[in-house]
Amino acid sequence: MTTKKYIKLILILGSLTALGPFSIDMYLPGFSGIAKDLNTSVAKVSMSLSSYFIGISAGQLLYGPLLDRFGRKKPLFIGLMVYILASLGCVYVTNIDSFILLRFVQAVGSCAATVASVAMVRDLFPVKDIPKVFSLLMLVLGLSPMLAPTIGGYVTEDYGWHMVFLILMFMGIGILIASQIGLPNSYKPDTSISLKPKPIISNFIKVLKEPQFYTYAFTGSIAFSGLFTYVAASPIIFMDIYHVDAKTYGWIFAFMSISFIGSSQLNSLLLKKFSSEQMIFSALIVQSVITIIFLILSLNNLLGLYETIGMLFLFLACLGISNPNTAGLTMAPFAKNAGSASALMGAIQLGLGALASFAVGIFVKDSVAPMVVIMTATTIIAFIVLNVGKRFITQKVEIAAGDDAVIGH
Repeated sequence: MTTKKYIKLILILGSLTALGPFSIDMYLPGFSGIAKDLNTSVAKVSMSLSSYFIGISAGQLLYGPLLDRFGRKKPLFIGLMVYILASLGCVYVTNIDSFILLRFVQAVGSCAATVASVAMVRDLFPVKDIPKVFSLLMLVLGLSPMLAPTIGGYVTEDYGWHMVFLILMFMGIGILIASQIGLPNSYKPDTSISLKPKPIISNFIKVLKEPQFYTYAFTGSIAFSGLFTYVAASPIIFMDIYHVDAKTYGWIFAFMSISFIGSSQLNSLLLKKFSSEQMIFSALIVQSVITIIFLILSLNNLLGLYETIGMLFLFLACLGISNPNTAGLTMAPFAKNAGSASALMGAIQLGLGALASFAVGIFVKDSVAPMVVIMTATTIIAFIVLNVGKRFITQKVEIAAGDDAVIGH
């Protein structure tokens, strides 16, 4: 593969990956404007965020079988068309219930991009390159929460919240054109895959029974729910407890993203010396130590604004290293069922992340400690799952020096 082609593929796959985060983060500054225009409360507007998460979770499982049955590009085209039309609908919406429903439809559409991008990484790149490619996609994923709320804030202030959804619609159109022209047909449609519920469910069960899948999917997802915890808790922690203003909060959020991006890029360099297994194990050990220290400090009221930022920065750095490796090893055994495996991995990650953020909503009120308790628990559980799960892997598909997957005993 030439460098030019490699960069082109990464850029297109990266844009597919970024669509979801932009759709989640970009309209957040417009909540009060939406509430005012649709004659409702900000709390009711936040239901549109919940409906979006439900849509992503459902869409993850829907597109897996479709991508395996019809190839990658056709379901991707349909999903992006649904996204574009739903975004346009959000511009002209007149009541909150329609808005909540359209956000659900928008999420189902955007999900095609997320699932297809992960499956196409498995199609287009040799197994040894997968963690490196995921690290580059992490760069895009990390930039999105830095850029989206900032852009959304300026757009909302100058042109109103409707313009945010027009921009998202044009993003969808651009990504649709780029993916249809720039991406190869990476996977031939497999007519042997049935779309009836029973075979689909049995296919997911087959994927789930693979020890390498459940070990690394659950290790990665449980650890990664710490990121969802941070995102959900950060407005309360920084704006309510430490009383920073919205602009400063935006800069803190951007600074934190640097940690996640930087470490996921460092991961690419470290993979030249260490295996993915070593990276995951080491990252979780360090993450456990950080969260325990963080917990002791929070329970003893020894944390100010800067100490909290410092501890969270280190915590997110560990996630930036472990996440591309758990994703790579989760997907490695699946040449045939990559779409279903990708969908199931996404659904598990999102489901556990939603649980973590739901816990934040219940427990995080006027102290940093509940957030740190959730982070410590998820880190230690992930470490236990990794060490127990590894015992069941008899045939391991490794990220090896050669071009193809290597079966280890």
